[in-house]
Amino acid sequence: MNHSSSDVGALQREARMMRLENLIADRETVTFTELSIPAADLLARYEQLYTGAISDVLREHCLLDQALPGYLQVLRPERTVAGFAFTVKSAPNTKITGELTFRTQMLAEMPTESFVVWETSGDLESTAWGGVMTATAVGRGIKAAAIDGGIRDTNQILEKDFPVFYKYRSPNGSLGRCLITHYQIPVKFGNVLVRPGDVVVGDIDGVIVIPRSIAVDVLLRAEEILANEKKIFGWVADGDSLEDITGKGGYF
Repeated sequence: MNHSSSDVGALQREARMMRLENLIADRETVTFTELSIPAADLLARYEQLYTGAISDVLREHCLLDQALPGYLQVLRPERTVAGFAFTVKSAPNTKITGELTFRTQMLAEMPTESFVVWETSGDLESTAWGGVMTATAVGRGIKAAAIDGGIRDTNQILEKDFPVFYKYRSPNGSLGRCLITHYQIPVKFGNVLVRPGDVVVGDIDGVIVIPRSIAVDVLLRAEEILANEKKIFGWVADGDSLEDITGKGGYF
């Protein structure tokens, strides 16, 4: 159903009366902050880290809810992968007309080095990702996908060595069951508000989202933590006492 011009005017007046401007700006504005490190270098360096260290740095920024839900399964647990969030929103829907056209348009706009973050509105009946999507993504230089829903054609995904984080597997395709409604908008995935262009890192422990505006600062601090931990592991291997290790700034 479309709003008439009078309906739109009423909605605008209501937004002003309820002072929703700040919330709308926070939830709907997409800003691609300029990065001081070349994008490819930034992602390559993130892939030398692990999600636990990144989470510890985000805690220093008072960001405690940046990990995607722990129920996500990882198809390539041996890989650490980083990319820039390309967000997708779908929802259960029996409508079919226009779905393939919209999906094709979305794929055409998906940039190299994207990490697809797909929120399915709680769909438990169909699959958002499969073999053809994987082959297309690999051909376009997409890094990975996190799906709050289902995948299928798992052998085809494995053959392409494409990292996917997902909720469940099913043979059911999406057509007639689920409809893509939006892409490249902020989406709520679990407790995390994911914005297009955020840095997303996935490994055997899960997936974590770093707001783009602090991505460089978080990287530098996480690299510092990694260097510190190498020292701690060295002290432990040398047989230093717990007191000596903590006295030198170590932790457990």
